[in-house]
Amino acid sequence: MAAIERDLRPVPADDVELASVLRALGDPVRLEIVRLIADGQRRMTGQIADQVGLPSSTCSYHLKQLFTAGVTECRTEGTARFPALRHTMLDERFPGLTHAILATDHTATVR
Repeated sequence: MAAIERDLRPVPADDVELASVLRALGDPVRLEIVRLIADGQRRMTGQIADQVGLPSSTCSYHLKQLFTAGVTECRTEGTARFPALRHTMLDERFPGLTHAILATDHTATVR
């Protein structure tokens, strides 16, 4: 039986608020996650957790915060989830924001 593929419904673009996005990105862990997934490479939650050095449960919490704020979207295949940055939507809604986020020095320590 093939795995069912579907997209979780992201926050509609018109409902994404700058304050919510900035609040989500204000956490150093979430900012590091966004920088990691910005390359467009498909990663499962567990892979993201490993790459940023977090327990899977903590990473899932931060990914949920990003999703709820409208920063990310998520594709599911069976029980696997593949979060992705909403580059196009963020660029259209808040011009220059993703460029500024990805261009900044990211030497902050993630714990």
